[in-house]
Amino acid sequence: MVDRSQIREAVPGDAARLSQVLREAFEEYRGRLDPPSSAHDKTEAVVTRELQDGGAFVAEEDGVLHGCVFFHPKADHVYLDRLAVLPAFRGQGLSLRLMEAVEARARELGHSRVRLSVRLALESHHAWYARQGYGFHSHGTHAGYASPTFLVLEKTL
Repeated sequence: MVDRSQIREAVPGDAARLSQVLREAFEEYRGRLDPPSSAHDKTEAVVTRELQDGGAFVAEEDGVLHGCVFFHPKADHVYLDRLAVLPAFRGQGLSLRLMEAVEARARELGHSRVRLSVRLALESHHAWYARQGYGFHSHGTHAGYASPTFLVLEKTL
């Protein structure tokens, strides 16, 4: 399958479709992650707030969203959040293109680092991010848990 998706910045009117993409893309993790992924709770209102806190990029073809990624500028880095590609469109390089859009935005904002979080349980994701140049920054622990539940990874641009 040839990818013809265009990457563009999300607009507020995308919020409902973004929330749907997040829920569908993260459905495979339902019941597999402890704590459960909050992606299942991303309503249009929540997505609208997240867009206001930073922004997002979408992969779109003919008005249909195939994937998305959110970003949040911080004092010393840009946080890459909720990279999601619908299962039918995986394996076409969309995740990489979406990440590159966030990295380009970080550079535009004058940041030289991008950070993201990935669950400890998703070891295949750790390897994929490492291949994209992301390395260990720190461990993180979800509220209510005694030991780490995720890794924070960082890439220097």
